[in-house]
Amino acid sequence: MKKEHLPTKICVVCGLPFTWRKKWERHWEEVKYCSQKCRKNKNKNVR
Repeated sequence: MKKEHLPTKICVVCGLPFTWRKKWERHWEEVKYCSQKCRKNKNKNVR
């Protein structure tokens, strides 16, 4: 599958779009953060 056809989401912390990754295949519906950095800063307002 080409990258342009992969699903995308918006990170709830930084507001940037991120695309589907193979490691998220089984739990894509629960993914909210684009990176570990955003996951750690989930309680801080980064925007």
